Amino acid sequence: MLCCATLTMAAQQVTVVERTRLLQGVEGPAYNPVLSADGRQLLFSSGQQSGLKLYSLDDNVVTRVSDEPGAGIDACWGGDGKVYYVTQERRPDNLIYRTGHCYDVADGKGQVVLEAQHGAVRPMPATRGAALRGGASFASPSMGMAVGTQGSEVVLSIDGRERRFSPIESHAGYLWASLSPDRSRVAFFAAGTGIVIIDLDGNVLAQLGNYEMPCWYDNDYLVAQHATDDGHQFTSSQIVLLKADGTFSHALTRPTSMTMQPTCGGGCIVYTTIDGQMSLMKIQINP
Repeated sequence: MLCCATLTMAAQQVTVVERTRLLQGVEGPAYNPVLSADGRQLLFSSGQQSGLKLYSLDDNVVTRVSDEPGAGIDACWGGDGKVYYVTQERRPDNLIYRTGHCYDVADGKGQVVLEAQHGAVRPMPATRGAALRGGASFASPSMGMAVGTQGSEVVLSIDGRERRFSPIESHAGYLWASLSPDRSRVAFFAAGTGIVIIDLDGNVLAQLGNYEMPCWYDNDYLVAQHATDDGHQFTSSQIVLLKADGTFSHALTRPTSMTMQPTCGGGCIVYTTIDGQMSLMKIQINP
């Protein structure tokens, strides 16, 4: 399934050179995709309360990582090549407890790295490992650089030393922070503002517009979701390409496609639709 479409804006040209449906006939609805850095493996779930699965794009094989509820919601790849995720359970006291896990793709084995606790726990990918942040937290040894959000703060950790920034006012908070591939900038979403790019000292470098779920395509471009709603449900959703300096944007899918949840790795872009049809896209960018 190959298509070519040339899209232009200003002096730049973007060509979609491949668009391939994934998991068709293999899995049902697929959501929450997360590509590995090399673009060869993909994490996904079948829904918000379902488990976590791993798809190898090389051999078209799906492996079940966990059947536990919530495992696929915030799963991430650590810089060590392992998968970090959080499961949740409702106990008889009607409180929700969350447990942190690590899954080693090489031997197919998982282990609990953060015991069950009440309250939010979120994975935080790092350059040499990962962390799980909550009331009690876990960090893999020598995890390197990591970035996440807490409330209206960007939390940057470098070799265990933590710095916090609030460069944009946002009473509803920040989400989806990530390091650029060259580790010189951070992209995040500020509610009410959209995607913001800062340097490692918290200085604002660019504001890209009111898009969601930013992910770095390379050092110069990001891919994001642009969705609209009527207060009850989505009315449109599409995938867009954004230049990190804020000078260029272009739609990669149509608003009516209801495409969302983009992820990037190895020069590939993966996204899904509102009804769980997952696709892979490859593009070529010419100045």
